[in-house]
Amino acid sequence: MTPASQDIAALLGSRICHDLISPIGAISNGVELLQMAGGTLGPELELISESVENANARIRFFRITFGAASPDQQIGRNEVYSILQDLTRGSRLQIDWRVAGDTTRIEVKLAFLLLQCFETAMPWGGQITVTCEDGHWQVSGTSDRMKIDAGLWQILTESGRKPDIGAAEVQFLLLPVLLSAEGRELTVELSETGVIARF
Repeated sequence: MTPASQDIAALLGSRICHDLISPIGAISNGVELLQMAGGTLGPELELISESVENANARIRFFRITFGAASPDQQIGRNEVYSILQDLTRGSRLQIDWRVAGDTTRIEVKLAFLLLQCFETAMPWGGQITVTCEDGHWQVSGTSDRMKIDAGLWQILTESGRKPDIGAAEVQFLLLPVLLSAEGRELTVELSETGVIARF
């Protein structure tokens, strides 16, 4: 992926997320109005409400993960924490964001892409912890049951590897490109019960 195509992909991600936020927000507002008019929600509206909340959380996450980010853009800890809380509500996967203060959007983007990589290795849930000290990031995940595709993880650390992968694993292609653009290297430790990644 060239820098130009990388920028186009990020702008496309931003455009899609931007265009989806409004209709999803409108559905959410509609459900709230129905709730105000009728009191409690029936099972049908409850299902719609939960689905809208999940979609909204995903869009907010994707907007940072796949959207455009300028070098000087900052994102607050509270916003990141809110996105991750909404994203994992009711999930077997829990994310502990231990990064203090505001962070550059590009660093959060890198961490979010890495979280998506972890998500593929932890389909049955588990615990992920994200830390950053003096600009050095670490993402560690543990679970009693892991599903690690070593070939996918090798893409992150070995240049030149371009295996055929599906849309669900696109983060494994994007992350090395962005890390290289930022002059960062990723190290990964894999085990039967966890993954530790540092950049």
